Parts: sequence; structure tokens; C-alpha cells
Amino acid sequence: MSIAYFDCFSGCSGDMILGALIDAGLDPALLRGRLESLAVQGFSLRVEKCTKKGLAATQVTVDLDDQAEQPHRHLKHIRQIIDDSQLTPGVKERALDVFQRLAEAEAGVHGTTIEKVHFHEVGAVDAIVDIVGACIGLEALGVDRVVCSPIAVGSGTVVCAHGELPVPAPATARLLQGVPLASCDEVGELTTPTGAALLTTLADSFGPIPSMCITATGYGAGRREGRRRPNVLRLVLGTAAASDDDTGDEIMVLEANLDDTRPETIGYVMDRLFEAGALDVFSTPIGMKKNRPAVLLTVLAEPARVAECEDLLFAETTTFGVRRHLTQRTKLQRTHETVTTRFGPIRVKVGRRSGRKVTAQPEYEDCRAAAERHQVALRTVMDEAALTWQAGQSPPPS
Repeated sequence: MSIAYFDCFSGCSGDMILGALIDAGLDPALLRGRLESLAVQGFSLRVEKCTKKGLAATQVTVDLDDQAEQPHRHLKHIRQIIDDSQLTPGVKERALDVFQRLAEAEAGVHGTTIEKVHFHEVGAVDAIVDIVGACIGLEALGVDRVVCSPIAVGSGTVVCAHGELPVPAPATARLLQGVPLASCDEVGELTTPTGAALLTTLADSFGPIPSMCITATGYGAGRREGRRRPNVLRLVLGTAAASDDDTGDEIMVLEANLDDTRPETIGYVMDRLFEAGALDVFSTPIGMKKNRPAVLLTVLAEPARVAECEDLLFAETTTFGVRRHLTQRTKLQRTHETVTTRFGPIRVKVGRRSGRKVTAQPEYEDCRAAAERHQVALRTVMDEAALTWQAGQSPPPS
């Protein structure tokens, strides 16, 4: 498995991502050729080597032809441009997902719908090139999985069309909800909406660099000059370590101590959290100050789901604070196999590690339905399904 790890120690933007991909091995001629299938005229791609605080990097610039008229574009126009192109289905799907996410963030900031919002960021030619180009680059480099570090956004304020606003800018902050940020005292805007939309859409996890064997590195240069750190985005390409087997990721753990919440409310909020996309929710009895019995409510969630889960915890419980921390987990690869029993077909969830079957468990819902249908004990169905599955396995080689 090929992994792309984006190290955003100095932020990220669309041109920085594109520059890092080229610096890591993406052929500029291949990129230009595939971008030509877009019905967008009047631009050229300039690729230059530069240094940022003595660090060699690649800078990408989208040069516009002053004589070429660029029509006003909304999201529907972007969709049409991508759908009508000769890009591969994978690149089209990724690029459309990024534009959709960026459009939703802009609409949320302006309090309107994605059809009505003025997409000055989405409609710009350089944003089209950066987003589509990044998706082309990841496919051309054979990347199977994208992982991203906590993202540095900068500090201070940024001047935009809406006046002077704090960093991160409103659309960027909306895009980064639920994503771990890295503290950074560099003054200025380090992460742009386009960069945030790309990485939060394409990355499947955020955290430290995964277990991998490095095959290439690349540095994409931004437009500013940092005072404390070079304005570059580092890309590390590699293959997953054999022991990793694509079964590791990073999740967020949320915790809240509840000593004055009604028991029925806890059950209700647990159901709501699962509906919001939590991976798991569980409660643990604890004792708190003044010897008060209480419940520790723990939520496991992907980083992108954290904001919604926290909103539910604050709205539905009496907690005044939620603890959070990012943690790594190792998962078994999961598949389903169906066995035929005297109670009917039952699915069995099978866990594998490095391709080897290590555990199996009959699916509860299948077993419950069969037990009710045949008026037998649940454990009778579960035991038979487990034994049937085990009997169907090939004996180990002698």
C-alpha cells in the first residue's frame, strides 16, 4: 500500500500541495497534459525551483492570460467542467468531493445555500487547477492512502474581502472542524480554504506519520516568507510497513464525567451519538468528589465527527467540559462470510491480521432474528453458527 503523508508544519494551500507532489516525483508534463482536458482556457502552469529559508522546494504558479475572458463560475459550472473532461473516474470523484466540501463551507459562512453563494474561491481558475491537479497527482503517483499531520493555521489576522479577520479565516475554520490543529506562533494565514478542503476531504486520518518505508519526499513552496519556519508543505511518500497491514488509524477519544444527568438521558444521548457517526460509545461507573456516584461517558469518533459529537454532549447532558485526545488504534481486517445452519443463513464477521484469520463472531442481529423465528435460545443459534463456520475452515498445513 502506497501512503502519502502531508506534514503541515507550516500550513497548507492548493499551490503548496501541487508543488509538493511535483517535487516528490509528479511529472509536470503529465499534469499539464491531463489538465488540458478541462474546458478552462487562458491559463498556463509555471513550475519553478526556489528556496525557503535555505530549503529547496518547488513553487507552482497559475499564470492567467490577460486577454482571455474568464466567465463567472458557480459550483454547477465546476461540476460541468469536471464531468465533461477526459479525466479518470477516480480523479473526477475526488475533485468533485473537494469542491462540494469547499462550497458547503463557503455557504455556511455566508448563511446561504451552495447554489446561491458567490464562490469567488471556488470559481477562480487557480483553485480549479490546484484541486484537480492535486487529485491527478495523487493518482499518477499511485497513492492508495492519504494521511495528514495536525495542521498549522498561523496566528494574528488576515485581510480579505470581508475586512480584517482572525486566523484561521471563517471558511478555513469551518473546514477544519474536528481536525487536530498544531500550535504555531507564525504570524499570518498559513492555511487557505483550498488547502484545508483538499486535505480534509482526501485524508482518512490525522496524526503522526504512520508506520511506513519512505520512498520519496517533496516540498511545496507557498507565497509568503516565514519569520520562524520555511513556508513549505512537506510530502512524504512511502509504502506501509509489513506489520502495519493497513489496519492502523487515528481516532479521537472524548470523555465527560456526569454526576447529575438522569440515567435515561444517558441512554438517549448514547443513541444520538451513534446516529452522529460515533464509532463506539460506552459508560463506566465512577466515584467523584464528595463520594458522589457518577458515570464516565466515553465516545470514540473519527476526527471529522468530533464537533458534532461534542455538540450533542453539551446539548443533551449536564457536562461543562469534554476532554479529548487523539490516539492510535490497530484494527483487524474485517470481512463477512455466510454459513448455512438449520436456522437459516447466518453472517459471520471474520477478523484477519496479515491475511491470517484470527477470530470470527456470528452477527448478533442475524442470530437474534433466527432465534425469534424458530423460538430457540439465542445462544443456541450463535453456537451453531460458530461451529458451522469453524467446520468449514481448511485444516492448518501439517
